[in-house]
Amino acid sequence: MDIIFESLFSNGINAGYAIIAIACALLSGVLASWIASFRLRSSRSLFITSSLVPAITALVFIIIDLFLTSAAATTARLITAAIAFGLIRFRSAPGKADEMMLLFLSTAIGFVFGMGYLAYGFLAAIGFTLIYVLLTFLPIFEHKSITSEKLLKITVPESLNYTEMFDETFAHYLKSYALVEVKTTNMGSLFRLSYRIRLKNSSEEKEFIDELRIKNGNLEISVLPYVDTRSTL
Repeated sequence: MDIIFESLFSNGINAGYAIIAIACALLSGVLASWIASFRLRSSRSLFITSSLVPAITALVFIIIDLFLTSAAATTARLITAAIAFGLIRFRSAPGKADEMMLLFLSTAIGFVFGMGYLAYGFLAAIGFTLIYVLLTFLPIFEHKSITSEKLLKITVPESLNYTEMFDETFAHYLKSYALVEVKTTNMGSLFRLSYRIRLKNSSEEKEFIDELRIKNGNLEISVLPYVDTRSTL
């Protein structure tokens, strides 16, 4: 039984073993991406990329082992891992936390296959993606005090002193509120105020908006589910 958890390269690397390891890495990447796609809403290109990353990473590790001595190979693996994770974390395009999780996982299982541990690679790929899917179904992180929060956006004229304009209305309808962003719009002639709010009574939302419309000159107002932008990494 223990033999399936031993490295394929225990007695050295040859072309046949290398091809098997890379093929298994590719298969595991496809499986992990396919499982994650049931709950992760992202682009097709992300899933294609995360499917290929394990095989590419495994290839790099195998080449390192082929051309370097044991001590140098260990150092090179550490440097490669640091560079790979750095490229994922600090790439130019920002990504959602769960997208980065999938890319980190793809890279990590590529390392495992690159060292010849096929069984561990498949267990990690399938196991962690199944855990991810399971966690997305469980409401353990959906605390009521957080899910009831909303994002209120109010457009006001440039000439309006908005600092205390809405305080009375907010005090009447809201449990809590905080100004999170002030942004100019329409070539600077308007301001868009964004508030993180919690309503005292959700059934009074229309009355709340109607009262705000009177104070902002009937300009645009929107109430959206509050999403913390820090979930983007």
